[in-house]
Amino acid sequence: MSLAAILSISTWIGCAPQTLNKYDERTETDSGTRAGIPAEMAEKMKALERGNREPCQGHGFSRNASASITPPEPMA
Repeated sequence: MSLAAILSISTWIGCAPQTLNKYDERTETDSGTRAGIPAEMAEKMKALERGNREPCQGHGFSRNASASITPPEPMA
């Protein structure tokens, strides 16, 4: 979309030109006419990254938990 069109449409609908330009770029990326990662794929990647972090944080164990565990007493 040309700059003149973006400026005209953004004032007509009442948003910032940058917002409309980003929306236009995202639409072009999602449709495949512009290079980049589609929004759907980006969301899947974020979910996978979030899932990879959760097992480390989700069990309630602190990172230093092993340091606070004392070994058992040797049996005599």
